[in-house]
Amino acid sequence: MLRTIFSAALVVAGSCAYDTLVKFDGAPIQENRTIEAIYHAALEEGGIVTCWHGGDETNQQDGLKEAFETRFPGMTLNITVDVSKYHDGNIDRQLSTGGLYVDSIILQTLQDYPRWDQEGALLHYAPLNFDNTHPAFRDIRAAWYGVSIFAWTFISNNDRLSEGPREFADFLKPEFKDKLVLTYPNDDDAVLYAFDLIMQEFGYEWFEKLLQQNPRWVRGTGTPLTLLNATNSTIAATFTAGMGLSSSETLNVTIPTKGSFVTWPQRAAIFKDAPHPESAKLLHNFMLSYEHQNSTGSWSVLKNVPAPAGYPGIMDVPSTNPVEFERFMGDRVRVERLKLFFEDKIGTPQGLSPLIDDL
Repeated sequence: MLRTIFSAALVVAGSCAYDTLVKFDGAPIQENRTIEAIYHAALEEGGIVTCWHGGDETNQQDGLKEAFETRFPGMTLNITVDVSKYHDGNIDRQLSTGGLYVDSIILQTLQDYPRWDQEGALLHYAPLNFDNTHPAFRDIRAAWYGVSIFAWTFISNNDRLSEGPREFADFLKPEFKDKLVLTYPNDDDAVLYAFDLIMQEFGYEWFEKLLQQNPRWVRGTGTPLTLLNATNSTIAATFTAGMGLSSSETLNVTIPTKGSFVTWPQRAAIFKDAPHPESAKLLHNFMLSYEHQNSTGSWSVLKNVPAPAGYPGIMDVPSTNPVEFERFMGDRVRVERLKLFFEDKIGTPQGLSPLIDDL
């Protein structure tokens, strides 16, 4: 009886995933068509692509949807934004049950992609600008590649401070008391990494002094921007959000020169069994196009796209290393230990999911 149960378990496990290590068929498909030819193939396929994108506000990728559909009339980009740590589990469920309906996956959880590739779930596909992508941001067999650079910068409201923060030590100054908004580090791994970097450099004492500033803790990295822009708010600064590298009329963006701030390439892949592979290829070629990469207002994943005016290239910024985030995310034991540490100090994250909290 036990032998029968064990055999059945092996059959179930085998149907979910398998190790592709010694299959030796990992060479990527090298795209050699024009983007217009890919566009034509996508239209013939039905003109629909389904993408799941990591984020914490439902409208965060509205700009990508509009840009893609404007550039390619007749195409529809169905894009769903949710936090990456929820998206990946739901993808695992789809893969394990054979009910995959997502074509493209773009997440912060960089550690998921080698696992999915090892399970044979990812299409090895090199878009037109794959070779121009920084080598550190792409898989050698094109199972995944970065498509945008995310960064937690210093963001401050010009009307609420005489001078915005320039270094991490500035957040401890008296004028920032009761004016900081910070995302719970035990609710977002990229924010957790920010606190890890800061405290490894400046010590636990820095964190103790930060707590004395009485920061407002929130869920989601979009929430700090909402509060900084709100007319009825006194919130003045954050270091746990990003809005590109260009300041606005209201908000000022700077990066520190002492210590380290967080950057990483948001990673994209197409599933091998994607229902709409040609449409997914079109989306990925568009995201890696010069047209799109030059429009982001931030650093590019492409080697030959210059940084916004006044900034060095992403690989030349002394106070950040966009490659290290993957190593941090891969050490899940360390990540979980840090989460519990901060939970003990500031409590469990309070409030609704940032996707439904109306902030």
